[in-house]
Amino acid sequence: MNAARSRTRVAVVSSIAAGSVLLLSGTAFAHVTVQPEGAAAKGGYAVVDFKVPNERDNAKTVKVEVNFPTDHPLASVMPQPVPGWNVEVTKSKLDKPLTVHGKQINEAVTKVTWSGGAIESGQFQKFPLSIGSLPTDTDQLVFKALQTYDNNEVVRWIEEAKKGAPEPANPAPTLQLTAAAAGGDDDAAPTADNKSASGQKTQASSSSSSDTDNTARILAVVGIVVGVAGVAFGVFAGRRRSA
Repeated sequence: MNAARSRTRVAVVSSIAAGSVLLLSGTAFAHVTVQPEGAAAKGGYAVVDFKVPNERDNAKTVKVEVNFPTDHPLASVMPQPVPGWNVEVTKSKLDKPLTVHGKQINEAVTKVTWSGGAIESGQFQKFPLSIGSLPTDTDQLVFKALQTYDNNEVVRWIEEAKKGAPEPANPAPTLQLTAAAAGGDDDAAPTADNKSASGQKTQASSSSSSDTDNTARILAVVGIVVGVAGVAFGVFAGRRRSA
């Protein structure tokens, strides 16, 4: 009888531990994000990736829409081809024209849509863009995104995070901007060569940062599971001695 109760307790504790891992990993990895964070200089150009994970076990992500901020319009938005995906860049007329490198711009990109491909369950896809010139009068750009699954479910990543408040359930991808580098050439529009170099540098930086974050999260989850298992073992050992 004691053996049966012990097996039941082990199953319960294991379920709790597994549930904790799933809950923590879902919270850490499920968001649509824009990378790199904090590596885009004001007034310059940057290559950014919109990272879209599939957080459903029974559906594929088949469409991604990223809406650009209208309060800080970007005159240049160029997508990098993603194998298997079609991309559509939508422009709209500006209420107030922009002046970029002495040239007046009357329209700007307001949305980029990727479709025709599929992100399988347990996988993610990066959608790269070259954007600029970045505004100088704000510390961040908020991009509201819609993620559509093949079962017609649409997840709206549109909630803006507030300072001092908990992270919202569906946070909008947010690009943090840094001060412009003194004496740099960020003011120049990207050429084919410097776009490639910038893209490689950004990708390496983004990959390194992502690997570090993922390692820390995995170690934290492993620590929690080990802790739960240790407590459970102690409880069972105590009950055996008292039986």
